Amino acid sequence: MQDLQYIEIETGENPTAAVIWLHGLGASGHDFEPVVPELGLPEDTAVRFIFPHAPNLPVTINGGMSMPAWYDIKAMDIDRVVDTEQLRASADAVAKLVEQQKHKGIPPERIIIAGFSQGGAVAYELGLSYPERFGGVLALSTYFATADTVERSEANADVPISVYHGTFDPMVPESLGVRSVETLKEMCYDPSYQTFPMEHSVCLEEIQDIGRFIRRHLL
Repeated sequence: MQDLQYIEIETGENPTAAVIWLHGLGASGHDFEPVVPELGLPEDTAVRFIFPHAPNLPVTINGGMSMPAWYDIKAMDIDRVVDTEQLRASADAVAKLVEQQKHKGIPPERIIIAGFSQGGAVAYELGLSYPERFGGVLALSTYFATADTVERSEANADVPISVYHGTFDPMVPESLGVRSVETLKEMCYDPSYQTFPMEHSVCLEEIQDIGRFIRRHLL
């Protein structure tokens, strides 16, 4: 996979922490740009937000036509069949962005990996397998697609994880969010789980809680 293009927003000079935030199927890095000022971060905080653009890939549930995607989704059933090889390739591509931040002076323990829907599945894969400790993982309206295959790292054995889901989500049913949390607990992680009365989207209360997560684990 080619190097990812991305949008970069800094909340202050000389950032000392970073959040890499992955969008969902058919979207772009622009989707979550507007959340930055809504997070409620202190004015004197310098955080670098990186919003990558997924590459265009043929997607089976889109009639095989190409669209921005982190991996192919072959069926939309409750146990959705996905291309885990592509998913891991996307996780590797995002890992290159982590390496870039390391070269810029921000170590992994000062980086949070966040993802919505498809992006959340990639966030799970990268966040639990990366060989160095992350500051945290944020999983929004998503599912743990590689639960059976992820090669977990000891460095992230107790990484902070916060999971969010809409109770009326027609695209990724809340049952998949619940299953993800149960699987994580079986793996001895300690995720937090919050739901909101919404569909496949985000809401202000959720964004504000994400801001608290960032302040707690990075600032």
